[in-house]
Amino acid sequence: MNPPPTPPPPDDQDPGVPGFRTWGGVYGFVFISFVLVVVALTIFTRALS
Repeated sequence: MNPPPTPPPPDDQDPGVPGFRTWGGVYGFVFISFVLVVVALTIFTRALS
């Protein structure tokens, strides 16, 4: 009898975050979110001062 096949090693590129397949996608989302928060704070500061 042949031994059962071993599972493949885990992919280091898989971030394990739902909705993202690569770390680049996670970093891009975080960067875009940061930029949007800075822009929103700038707009609110000018509008409410």
